[in-house]
Amino acid sequence: MPFPFSDTLNAAAQDAAPRVDTVLFDYGQVLSNPPDPAAWVPLCSVTGLDEAPLHASYWKFRDDYDRGVLTGRTYWDAVAANTGITLNPAQVTELLAVDVDLWSSLNLPMVEWAARLQRAGVRTGILSNIGDCMAEGLIAKFPWLSGFDQCIWSYELLMAKPDPAIFLKAAEALHTAPANILFIDDREENVAAAAALGFQTVHFTSYEVFLREMRQRGFGSLLDVGQQPERSEAGRHPQESAPAAK
Repeated sequence: MPFPFSDTLNAAAQDAAPRVDTVLFDYGQVLSNPPDPAAWVPLCSVTGLDEAPLHASYWKFRDDYDRGVLTGRTYWDAVAANTGITLNPAQVTELLAVDVDLWSSLNLPMVEWAARLQRAGVRTGILSNIGDCMAEGLIAKFPWLSGFDQCIWSYELLMAKPDPAIFLKAAEALHTAPANILFIDDREENVAAAAALGFQTVHFTSYEVFLREMRQRGFGSLLDVGQQPERSEAGRHPQESAPAAK
């Protein structure tokens, strides 16, 4: 449903802001945090590889995994072959689980904002470059993913961002014109591809920068949807209370 804007902090930006019916999130490094460097240690342990060759092969075949050219198991077979190691089925199963863990550190402010949008009746979706076993693992781990109107996983469509076709597929699935979708992604090439198709876009680099850009562009009311000011027992805002003794 359309969401009315009334950003009193920046009236000029508010007047210029187009209507947003749907907020479309990337998953990795938007709803999740970047992988902790320590999270790579279990992958090194299972494969027996040092980080440098593991990283090189991990990313070399990732696009094929995201596009559904490779399944989770054939992806790890390709990584193994490229690094000259052999993995047994039990090791591959373990690597699939550890890979999900690698991308499971949540960006809680963004996850909570998505939930507030959903409670307020604003349509939400996810458009993520992701392989089959990764998507299945995240869905099993995070029941809140079912709260999105659509989760568009790249492997299911056999295409990946920044292919323009995947953005149009997402708009079609969400029954929303691109001009009325706010798309949030951490990669500039994905944001640029969506913007070229008429989507409203925000390049996510950090939560603090995201908040500032949203308000500058007149999306403050969307950002603040569902928030309730907390009050003390005396009915005052916490910041109105006397400072604690030092």
